[in-house]
Amino acid sequence: MMCTVCGCGKGATSIAGHQHTPEHNHHNYSLGPAHAHAPGMSQARMIQIEENILSKNNAYAADNRHWLEERGILALNLVSSPGSGKTTLLQRTISDLKNELPISVIEGDQQTSQDAERIRATGVKALQINTGKGCHLDAHMVDHAMQELKPEQDSVLFIENVGNLVCPAAFDLGENYKVAILSVTEGEDKPIKYPDMFHAAQLMVLNKIDLLPYVSFDVARCIEYAHRINPEITILQLSATSGEGLANWYQWIREAHHQLQSNTPQQEKLTQTTSCG
Repeated sequence: MMCTVCGCGKGATSIAGHQHTPEHNHHNYSLGPAHAHAPGMSQARMIQIEENILSKNNAYAADNRHWLEERGILALNLVSSPGSGKTTLLQRTISDLKNELPISVIEGDQQTSQDAERIRATGVKALQINTGKGCHLDAHMVDHAMQELKPEQDSVLFIENVGNLVCPAAFDLGENYKVAILSVTEGEDKPIKYPDMFHAAQLMVLNKIDLLPYVSFDVARCIEYAHRINPEITILQLSATSGEGLANWYQWIREAHHQLQSNTPQQEKLTQTTSCG
């Protein structure tokens, strides 16, 4: 499957299970090069293919959302550019909340299982998706990953997307919230440079605020830009390293989880033995 927007294509996507054995459950979707352009293909045909891809993805996302809702699982899709600190934030969050909330993680990267290994070191289940040439997760990948991972009922599922502020904006994974993470080392203009992502996100986390004395970053302007793109977006400022502002982030997670539980009648939840999708 080729994404005509981002150029990610048939890129040897695989899912590695949460065990430490290399032979454990690798699912290869496809092989081949990625192309940013399609020689000889008309613009109309490219648009049609794009619409078909997104339509199929949205159908999988709807199934994922239904499966998660039946089990009272809060799913958070963490999106950012590379180096924003989302894995570090995730490690700190898990360490501080794992005794309060059941947590599991789906990690998305083009290659390696390093982030999943970092997450597993915190003591929670984590599963790695390697997208190969692909620059984002899609709902079908997440469907397979959830079947493998089997997140607990009434838990929190973090989905750490591939580092990219463009393509993940277009792909619904079935999550409850898309959380855009931006660090003060990246520049305050990111919301207006990558508007689709910040328009799609319900929450923006401004990370690494402990570095503000050492970088040129206008917090007020960044917030104004984000609200210009998405007037409804919630913004939290924190440092995953120093711990400043983490209490507000944890409270946001608790409230989102509580709201989901309140809206999901216990008698309608299915058992964990039912497969997703």
